[in-house]
Amino acid sequence: MARKKQKTIITCAVTGAIHTPTMSEALPYTYDDIAQQALDASEAGASILHLHARDNETGAPSVAIKDFEPFLPRIKQATDAVVNISTGGSLTLSIQDRINPAKTFSPEMCSMNMGSMNFSFHPLANRYKDEDWKFDWEKEYVKNSDGNIFRNTFRDIQEAAETLAPHDVKFEHECYDVGHLYNLKFCVDIGLFKAPIFIQFIFGILGGIGPEIENLVFMKQTADRLFGDDYRWSVLGAGASQFQVATQAVAMGANVRVGLEDSIWIGRGTLAESNAQQVRKVRTIIEGLGLDVATPAEAREILSLK
Repeated sequence: MARKKQKTIITCAVTGAIHTPTMSEALPYTYDDIAQQALDASEAGASILHLHARDNETGAPSVAIKDFEPFLPRIKQATDAVVNISTGGSLTLSIQDRINPAKTFSPEMCSMNMGSMNFSFHPLANRYKDEDWKFDWEKEYVKNSDGNIFRNTFRDIQEAAETLAPHDVKFEHECYDVGHLYNLKFCVDIGLFKAPIFIQFIFGILGGIGPEIENLVFMKQTADRLFGDDYRWSVLGAGASQFQVATQAVAMGANVRVGLEDSIWIGRGTLAESNAQQVRKVRTIIEGLGLDVATPAEAREILSLK
């Protein structure tokens, strides 16, 4: 009997904590825009919505509960898409601060970065003149990211896993390099996470592994060796590599993540008009390869969500 073909899950990362309002008019940062773009992305075919919060007035990244409260209920009431709350929210805050939104709102999913790393986007500052910046915080925030160490120690990971365990969330394990897969394997072996685990391979962040296809193949082969059949996987390419990496990975059987958190582009030199536009483009790629896009209900079944 032929094996049933599994459908492809699209995750949309709506706003994130890298890009700033100056970089794209389409980047949502107000409560209304985050909610509306999330709903539009769901309508376009995203079955998982990966969500960060921002200050409603300045667009600065935020993990404050008050900045999640205005848009999360609207999204949950208006769509069946899976809500995934980031625990990466700020590169400078403690793990306790970063997991507080997930602990407060108890989503079906949340992200989990699987290792400490240099995480920088400071070269983006060189693209803008001083007078271009819309808000006072943006330039220094971007420029000074070259001094960031994104802390995710084994102790941090264990604290997040144990704090959120009563909520029965499924983690999106974000792996920016091959060593993060080994970190995840260790954590699985000591019982912090249960199968099937969901791994997000991330390519193209400065400080992580590059977006070459050889790296994609190597990460997949490593995950196969470490986890066998006990994992599901998705791939995102940062910046200009977004759709190239997505196409290569989908052809290999991956799920895929797009969104303005990861890239503000829709094509070479062309800014995306919305998250939904990126979702529609990757959906066209998936269906052009003869594959079907998973509904939220199918995504829940594939990932064994609560």
